[in-house]
Amino acid sequence: MTFFLGYVIKEIPKAYKKLLVRLEGALLPPYYSNLSRHSLLVWVQYVVTTEPLQNNSALKETNVLLVQNISEVWKVPLVSENLIGVVPEVKQKHEFKLKNFTKSSNGVLKIKMKTNLKANLPLSLIYDLEPINMNDGIIYAALILIGLYAIIIFEVIHRTLAAMLASTMSVAVLAALNARPTMAEIVSWIDVETLLLLFSMMTLVTIFSETGIFDYTAVLAYKLTKGKEWPLINALCFLTAFLSCFLDNVTTALLMTPITIRLCEVMRMEPVPVLICMIIYSNIGGAITPIGDPPNVIIASNPDIAASGVNFGTFTLHMGIGVVLSSVLVHIQLRCLYRNVKDLRYTDAEPQEVRELRREIAVWQRAAACMSSYSRDEEIVKETLKKRTTRLLGQLNNATNYRNLCNKDYAENLKDLQNKYPIKDMSLLIKSGLTLFLVITLFFLHSIPELSRLGLGWTALLGTLLLLLLYDRDDVESIFARVEWSTLLFFASLFILMEALARMGLIDWIGQQTQNVIMSVEQESRLAVAILLILWVSACASAFVDNIPLTTMMVRIATVLADDQELNLPLQPLVWALAFGACFGGNGTLFGSSSNIVCAGVAEQHGHRFTFMQFMKYGLNLYIN
Repeated sequence: MTFFLGYVIKEIPKAYKKLLVRLEGALLPPYYSNLSRHSLLVWVQYVVTTEPLQNNSALKETNVLLVQNISEVWKVPLVSENLIGVVPEVKQKHEFKLKNFTKSSNGVLKIKMKTNLKANLPLSLIYDLEPINMNDGIIYAALILIGLYAIIIFEVIHRTLAAMLASTMSVAVLAALNARPTMAEIVSWIDVETLLLLFSMMTLVTIFSETGIFDYTAVLAYKLTKGKEWPLINALCFLTAFLSCFLDNVTTALLMTPITIRLCEVMRMEPVPVLICMIIYSNIGGAITPIGDPPNVIIASNPDIAASGVNFGTFTLHMGIGVVLSSVLVHIQLRCLYRNVKDLRYTDAEPQEVRELRREIAVWQRAAACMSSYSRDEEIVKETLKKRTTRLLGQLNNATNYRNLCNKDYAENLKDLQNKYPIKDMSLLIKSGLTLFLVITLFFLHSIPELSRLGLGWTALLGTLLLLLLYDRDDVESIFARVEWSTLLFFASLFILMEALARMGLIDWIGQQTQNVIMSVEQESRLAVAILLILWVSACASAFVDNIPLTTMMVRIATVLADDQELNLPLQPLVWALAFGACFGGNGTLFGSSSNIVCAGVAEQHGHRFTFMQFMKYGLNLYIN
């Protein structure tokens, strides 16, 4: 028995050469076309009626004047009758190339479907009368993506503004290609789960840092190592790696960089090599958990990856073994790189940064002296200049007094540090410590199906709300002011950009090229080739561009490969390869990771600047080895 179904399209655009049809239902992958006994045939007809159809009127056979088949036949394999409603629904799409026909004012397009299935077949059908020309879309998408990476690499403008411009440009290109998304669609492209997780962890760490626990921990490390160079470096590196496991490594870099610089000044060590070692361990430690590194946040928050069974516990378990082995190997390489501890010592009588600070202070003092007090606005500016001068004087004192501190013995240095960096608020420390412990415990319990429905982002947000209630202070605005809103906006812009690039066809094209490489090898070697491709492509690219936009693109490619029934690849091994490549690849250059850039910026504010090539000298050496 054969069943027919027709779907009438009444509004035909002026330029009608292609028609994109998307079907969802109990379908089979295309390579089952010659194996399945049941199939669905789809084609397009042009029907001319005796009179124009009204908006609510149906097409009647008695009114048909002419019927013309204007497309090829698309054969879609179907499951058997007893599997309908049991197997998961499959999406397929096909672009019909419409043949030339004479358009009539009474003409309509009709999507015709024919099946030999002897049962009800529920289908979801979406059509697009003006689909994007994928050849043009891929070129436009590639130009936008290359432009974004070039702006980030050469720091033409701030990366958040660059991402906003790129996402706006991508939406404009879609509009020019007659595929303009609605505002509701654009909002749906933003992964709220990821933004919630980042916002919540930033807020938690901001409140936690007000207790003074991080400064106190650094002093404790100085005490335990008894002021010896390598034990102190090891303590700083492994402490940074440990904190990066549970805190965002960007936040860890913000907290640990000033502490590391202070301890290096006390120990008469050059801060730059120690900072580079610390930030390398920050990227390594951040790879172990889904919340330790922004690429991991993007990976773990992806709905397809979460549905494959990747939760907080499984992610940490699989990544932990590789991270521990990598930490040991990097430690050995660092010890070989700094075999002579004298290479870490200060050499100049007065560093160049001190002289630059003196000149900058003089400029700010002259600017403040020139400001009058005739108006309230000028008074505010004058006070701001004075505060800036005071802050620079403090940096100058730290930079010029380090030799006096270094001449003290270990006991005097330890006493000074303990007096300067005590626990500021024990009550807040207990509250924030218990809240952070509760949140991290719930993260690990997400392997339980009943708890996994909540999501990492909402779990962290509930913990943040709890801590804000326990904080019990009126200056909550100061906490929110220290949240990195530019980073959150950067992520939101990237989500919009990547979805727009996917609609232009770039993601599918890259996935198709990767699939072609994988299909060129034998069946038993395809998984190994896929893992190596994703690992090294993400690692090499992350060494020279920010790994956040790269991961956003690569996670789409990994899910596309796993969804391809012909390849039959499991998703989880591809996830681990992407996580290792994106996180470890960030150690290659200064721009490879957001935490690298944050550390360099904070260090420069303290008078210790290191360049792209200086970081590359250390980072790329470890990266290659």
